[in-house]
Amino acid sequence: MKITGAQALIKSLEALGTEVIFGYPGGAILPVYDPIIDSTIRHVLVRHEQGAGHMAEGYAQATGRPGVAMVTSGPGATNIVTPIANAYMDSTPLVVITGQVATGSIGTDAFQECDITGITMGITKHNWLIKDASEIPRVMAEAFHVATTGRPGPVLVDVPKDVSQSEMEWYDPPMPEALDLPGYHPQVTGNRDLIAQAASLMAQAEQPVLYVGGGVLKARASEALVQLAEAIHAPVVTTLMARGAFPDTHPQCLGMPGMHGNYTAVTAMQKSDLLISLGARFDDRITGKIDAFAPNAKIIHVDIDPAELGKVRRPDVGISGDCRVVIEELIMACQKETFSTLEPWWTQLNEWQTRFPVHYEESQDGGMLKPQTIIEMLAANSPDDTIVVSGVGQHQMWASLHWTFDYPYTWINSGGAGTMGFAVPAAIGAKAGRPERTVWAIDGDGCFQMTAQELVTARSEGIPVKVAILNNSYLGMVRQWQEMFYEERYSEVYLSSDLPNYVMWAESMGCVGIRVDTPEEVLPAIEKANSINDRPVVIDFRIDASEKVFPMVPSGSSNDEIVVHPSQQEGN
Repeated sequence: MKITGAQALIKSLEALGTEVIFGYPGGAILPVYDPIIDSTIRHVLVRHEQGAGHMAEGYAQATGRPGVAMVTSGPGATNIVTPIANAYMDSTPLVVITGQVATGSIGTDAFQECDITGITMGITKHNWLIKDASEIPRVMAEAFHVATTGRPGPVLVDVPKDVSQSEMEWYDPPMPEALDLPGYHPQVTGNRDLIAQAASLMAQAEQPVLYVGGGVLKARASEALVQLAEAIHAPVVTTLMARGAFPDTHPQCLGMPGMHGNYTAVTAMQKSDLLISLGARFDDRITGKIDAFAPNAKIIHVDIDPAELGKVRRPDVGISGDCRVVIEELIMACQKETFSTLEPWWTQLNEWQTRFPVHYEESQDGGMLKPQTIIEMLAANSPDDTIVVSGVGQHQMWASLHWTFDYPYTWINSGGAGTMGFAVPAAIGAKAGRPERTVWAIDGDGCFQMTAQELVTARSEGIPVKVAILNNSYLGMVRQWQEMFYEERYSEVYLSSDLPNYVMWAESMGCVGIRVDTPEEVLPAIEKANSINDRPVVIDFRIDASEKVFPMVPSGSSNDEIVVHPSQQEGN
């Protein structure tokens, strides 16, 4: 059967199980948009190509399936570079399809031409420039395989316009029976001898910490993690990318470590004699000054990507493999060991937890709104499996610290790249993938203004997300640093308390807008938002601009120099 390359592309996506494409048409990709009319795949028309990428990321993080985005050449392609980079940093499976000028025009600076495969070479697992329509089924199968296996990540397929318009022979089934990808063979199982060595170190440790990263979620390893933690009775810290991988209410959970992690999680890692790193990469936001990080700890490092082993901290035992598989192997190996008692270690941990809980000063009568209170009230009045999507900055840290995450895949954020503007489109993608779930985007006023036009997408596509803006009229995290380290010299961080009017903005996009100025208005606003499920809702919470995120490890400092809330500091 003869069909066009464009038809082959859509048929290939259908065969690979694609449910949703987030995209924006244009000249070079236009032939591919025609067969979408007859396809079973839902297309979500975004208002900016960056939104398409972030929606695909939110969809992928919420569902575990690859997110698919499709845009045109030139500026359409460059507009989606930021989401690709974001997905690369956070190991999110993404398949991005870009239009390209006709093959004969490549290299001539044709209208809307750009070398998108060259631009994205360093931020994709792999990318393809298709030269012949007959390659499409094979390339798409390879793209989905690469995006979702090993360490997940983004891939890009660039399709010239003449390739999508030309004819090819279509065969059923369209996908090749076997993929030939020389050099691409992710290691899944752990080395047996290294597993035994790791179990022996775990048995001998007196102050171990399970250091859990986002790789545990990518590997669908949460249940196995709980089994391992309970078997060895070790404390667990979950990084920003791993929130929900281990239940916050579990008695062995210490919460989030890192630059804005809680005191006990940070200090436990510093004082440990064994760090068992599972799917984490020793990011600088976790380690602080690397030379001073966990100086007495031996290291077991488990990661699907062998390049991560020894990249930042040399492990005593480095195991390349899928986290779920390796954790299950560790559980079996630990059954053969006799473990040291951890009672003195838990006594110390409990003392730190009692002395230095995550703390803030609540609003006094007539006082301004406290962002932490808003987060806690949102959590208390939302279903347990609510998906929380955050932007980047103070509100991101407050959300991670003050929302209790007991379920995996309920926390979505931009971790490695720290991309402002992530929350609104990513929440739309998450809701498109999990329409039965409540999805709250917790955003800052700076982040919101970057991508809020996607609320038009949400309204027109019938995707009723809820947005809580923690509005302090500043670029809050930058302001905090300027106050603490630049002698309160507030350079270019004030955004205005009057512009824009967020209620009118939301209403102009067909959403419900609510403004909250006083503590008494918080709960009624949340209850009203929860009662509306036929359109997006935006709540503008006017919070105290002077509020800071504590604890905090100053940039470049040792984690031993963690700064707790002023009320917990010596002399207070």
